[in-house]
Amino acid sequence: MTGMSARVVIPGVLRDLAGGAHELTVDLTEPVSLGEVLDGAFEPWPILNSRIRDERGDIRRHVNVFVDGADAKRAQGVQTPVGPASTVHVINAVSGG
Repeated sequence: MTGMSARVVIPGVLRDLAGGAHELTVDLTEPVSLGEVLDGAFEPWPILNSRIRDERGDIRRHVNVFVDGADAKRAQGVQTPVGPASTVHVINAVSGG
């Protein structure tokens, strides 16, 4: 199966860090870890990567990442499997008062 891409959807507040892109794609031929998908998607955008992941590569506390609608933090974190047709949503937590 060729030509399959996982999509990483970027929230509006972070799109300027990805050159204005609404989503980034990573070509996959088989399932890989969420960490590998984020590495591929964010490779050209190191500042975006640092906003989403900490120095260990884990998802930051104030960021939520969903793989096909499932919360990656409640699954296997950056080890959560991502398939070639998966959609990854990055959501910045909103706080206020």
